[in-house]
Amino acid sequence: MKLAARVGRITPSPTLAMTATAKAMAAQGLDVVDFSSGEPDFDTPDPVKAAAEAAIRAGFTKYTPSSGIDELRQAIIDKLQGELGLRYEKSQILVSCGAKHSLYNLAEALLEAGDEVIIPTPYWVSYADQAMLNDATPVLLPTHESNGYAINADDLRRLVTPRTKAIIINSPCNPTGATYNRNTLEAIANIAVRHKLLIISDEIYEKVLYDGVTHVSIATLSAEVAAQTVIINGVSKAYAMTGWRIGYAAGPKDLLTAMANIQSQSTSNPCSISQKAAVAALRLGQPFTEKMVAEFDRRRKVMVGRLNTMPGVTCRMPTGAFYAFPNISGILGRSAPTGIIRTPHELAQYLLKDFHVAVVPGEPFGSHQHIRLSYATSMESIERGMDRVAVAFGKLTA
Repeated sequence: MKLAARVGRITPSPTLAMTATAKAMAAQGLDVVDFSSGEPDFDTPDPVKAAAEAAIRAGFTKYTPSSGIDELRQAIIDKLQGELGLRYEKSQILVSCGAKHSLYNLAEALLEAGDEVIIPTPYWVSYADQAMLNDATPVLLPTHESNGYAINADDLRRLVTPRTKAIIINSPCNPTGATYNRNTLEAIANIAVRHKLLIISDEIYEKVLYDGVTHVSIATLSAEVAAQTVIINGVSKAYAMTGWRIGYAAGPKDLLTAMANIQSQSTSNPCSISQKAAVAALRLGQPFTEKMVAEFDRRRKVMVGRLNTMPGVTCRMPTGAFYAFPNISGILGRSAPTGIIRTPHELAQYLLKDFHVAVVPGEPFGSHQHIRLSYATSMESIERGMDRVAVAFGKLTA
């Protein structure tokens, strides 16, 4: 069977693939420490479960409006106004089956052949593939570990062409854990406004912050910037609800209407029960999130501290999300019993096969010098996994 050409432009999600491999090995009885998963290890909070149970008992199990129930869209509006001071109407809010689905609806509504999308690197693995699936060209904007992965305005300006349609920003960032300060966001916004670029602001990790860092949404800089920004968010990370599949977008009415029309012809509505659960999360979930982030903070310091004791490895302390992104360029080129480790991918395979530690290589994130480890797992697993990684790196010879 001849498949569509677009299928050949993309690869399966490497993070999901690595997590699936780790789980399959564990199912075979192997003791695998999984640092690949991009989801909190905490259980969904009880008020959220109770709301879902109540929805089931009340028979709230039918189709809903494809854009989401009014109650949830109002909860999102209230959140955006209460936390960010941004005002939206319900016609500017779309609830989808996860933030990834929100991003895909946006790509379908916005992009076509000849368009370019600027993506700062390192980047979340799906940004570039979603652009390519919709016939657009991802244009990669390198950022650097040495300055906290901040976007350089001159570098961004040089990449803008008449074909540039949008720029994607992600703060806090997966995989680096970096956050953008107001000065960086203002520089991005000035260029976007000048060139009439859409700003796609992925804020899914907005509540997972450390060291006194506060979240700044680029849409809050001015009314003009807000009019050119789509905020992408959801309940997966902040409320340990990855499997419930609820994300949302907020932005210009015409664009959000187009996204809603596309969704009506693909998934119809998000799960009715999950929508009721998401209302409870947005209304009642903050105490849970604060406790979870405090525990992530404790784990962050242990994991990053251990990584920085390993010869040939340096790891920047992340200020957001729940990932360590160590630079392992100092050990690439060394030899393992099975051969020379030349790439992050080969290092990840070595760790998984020989030491039963699952990490994600840096290549799918746009880096050939890093691997990504999630500390959204127990402290016991972090200590045990770091012990194994230290032994694994120690066995590599120059």
